[in-house]
Amino acid sequence: MSEPGRELPAWRSLLFVPVVRERFIATAHTRGADAIILDLEDSVPEAAKETARGLLSGAARQVGQGGADVIVRINRPWHHAVRDIEAAVGAEVMALMCPKVESSEHVNVIAELLDTYEEARALPKGHTKLIALIETAAAYFRAPDIARASPRLVGLSLGAEDFALSVGMEPVGEALEGPKQTVIIAARAAGVLPLGFMGSVADFNDLDAFRQTLRRSRAFGFAAASCVHPAQVAILNEEYGPAPAELDRARRLIAAYETAQARGIGAVAFEGKMIDVPVVERAKSLLARAERLTRRARGTRKSP
Repeated sequence: MSEPGRELPAWRSLLFVPVVRERFIATAHTRGADAIILDLEDSVPEAAKETARGLLSGAARQVGQGGADVIVRINRPWHHAVRDIEAAVGAEVMALMCPKVESSEHVNVIAELLDTYEEARALPKGHTKLIALIETAAAYFRAPDIARASPRLVGLSLGAEDFALSVGMEPVGEALEGPKQTVIIAARAAGVLPLGFMGSVADFNDLDAFRQTLRRSRAFGFAAASCVHPAQVAILNEEYGPAPAELDRARRLIAAYETAQARGIGAVAFEGKMIDVPVVERAKSLLARAERLTRRARGTRKSP
């Protein structure tokens, strides 16, 4: 659920693409991802950071030509981050993914920089959204504050590999389950998207296992996730997107509830189970998300 009057992005899949890999950039728009993350961080060697910034504008136009939202993952050290933000802000870039966010103040500094660059480039204030990555033990305990730090924030995620390193554990599903649940709840409480799944983005070899992980992860409340391989995109879209049978059931459930309410019936049974307001609201939320995804597919999605 988002805040009243605030529409979140209609995302299921976010595909990482190194901005310095021309071959990957050329085909990214054909992969079917809802968003393309142009990476300036881990996939770009230190010596190539400045070159990567110079490629951003052209790459954003290229990867976004199929309708995907364009996101830029910036670097964490401030001497890189400030230059990344300056290079990234533009009409084609919808959001910045910010690694190793440590506090709400960290988010607010980035938001202030965005105010400056957006004004200088005649972009509407708030044009550039933010996704915060929680990747350290210290930041983990500030997740609720980070999630509420700025109206620009639309997504929150636990960076599994770096977080596991920070706390000295293995980045596997069982160990990450508790921390990821905390981040999901912090995101939902703040009205932003919880991004991720119960595992590590680095593991992409077993696609059947990936699908099963996503099914379990969706039940925990994840809305969308990033991936590093194009073969994962279609699976993400299927497992994190509403299935036709789900939508049909949601419509019938809402109709049954509304019919009962109109007749003054308090207790409502549907398919052998009692339903109440939270169940109905969940069904309505599912239909609203499906509508946003349909609008995206038709090329008429709204900016969040």
